[in-house]
Amino acid sequence: MEAKTKTPLLQELIKGLYRENPILIIMLGLCGALACSGNAVDAIGMGAAFTFVIICSNVVVSLIRKITPNQIRIPVFITVISTFVTIVDYAMKAYTPALSRSLGVFVPLIVVNCIIMGRAEAFASKNTVGASLMDGIGMSIGFTVVITLLGAAREFFGAGTLFGRQVLGGWYPPVLIFILPPGAFLVLGFFMAIQKRITHAMEAKR
Repeated sequence: MEAKTKTPLLQELIKGLYRENPILIIMLGLCGALACSGNAVDAIGMGAAFTFVIICSNVVVSLIRKITPNQIRIPVFITVISTFVTIVDYAMKAYTPALSRSLGVFVPLIVVNCIIMGRAEAFASKNTVGASLMDGIGMSIGFTVVITLLGAAREFFGAGTLFGRQVLGGWYPPVLIFILPPGAFLVLGFFMAIQKRITHAMEAKR
């Protein structure tokens, strides 16, 4: 029996921003998020690709949910997701080749991103198109904001630049670890600590 949407569309939109943030809370798809957050430009590029794929796949999966046999739903979902990943991959290669080369294999790997597949299986396949659209928008905003902040922080402390522009001058000695893989984990851990602190403060007030 098909599950009914129990929360308003606004709730589906805002839950991905904080309460169910795909990076800070759900912690899925971290491979692409950490690998593509070495600088703010790459982070925004990955966020844009993720946004297109999750919104479009959520809507299509919701549209076909009633006619998709339960036994083959996963292959169908993967086919839908891979279609939109191919579209965004070719579009980036055609219009932003430098960004496409910088992101490399992580754009095609969106096909197996656990966040997108998880939302298709756990939410879009059980809810209306409107709710699935709001869910996709909310999750994509939450993902893009966090990965952009990750990229900006790593670029700022690791190179003294922001969006490729020098902001600290020549006097700042770059801390190289921030733009290396360990720096991604350090900055993500710092952001998660901030999120936990804010959550505890809000709960204490309530």
